[in-house]
Amino acid sequence: MPKPTLYFLRSSENKIAKDILHYAMRLDTLNKTVQDFSELDIYYKFYGLSSKDLGLYALDNNTIAGAVWIRLLKKEDKANAFIDADTPVLQIAVKPELRNKGIGFAMMEQFFIEAAASFEQISLSVVKDSDAIRFYEKFGFSKVEGLDALSIVDDKPVITMLKKLIKKEIVRPSDGYDPRKWMD
Repeated sequence: MPKPTLYFLRSSENKIAKDILHYAMRLDTLNKTVQDFSELDIYYKFYGLSSKDLGLYALDNNTIAGAVWIRLLKKEDKANAFIDADTPVLQIAVKPELRNKGIGFAMMEQFFIEAAASFEQISLSVVKDSDAIRFYEKFGFSKVEGLDALSIVDDKPVITMLKKLIKKEIVRPSDGYDPRKWMD
């Protein structure tokens, strides 16, 4: 299975975060939209205007397949998965028709390398009985006791999960490039 093409999510691509949030919050299964919940604004509005916003999106056959991003939130935002002002909250989703193709795995694998350069840990909120819990556990997330809450979109019980990040050296294709040797 070919790997999806990954791109950094820039501030000018705020619409991608908003569109994918629709799936991250399971609104497609509820016949609702992001606009139906002003509480969701904290996850996408003005994305990228802070140097602490970080995200990736995936293309599959030139179609946006999914995205993963984090934002530092404040206690007064009352976000599920809020741990503290230094722990960003993660959002991720792959469009339903493109799931089970390794897209989410590829995004998460690269994303953690990038996030570890700036953060020590990240948190997320997931529906308590969701199959996604196993997905997150594969990446080292574990449940945080005492932070159970209700989903803001449908009042389902949700849990908070936390992942400690390990800083690794980021290697990019341009690393080691020496313009003096371009003809060698």
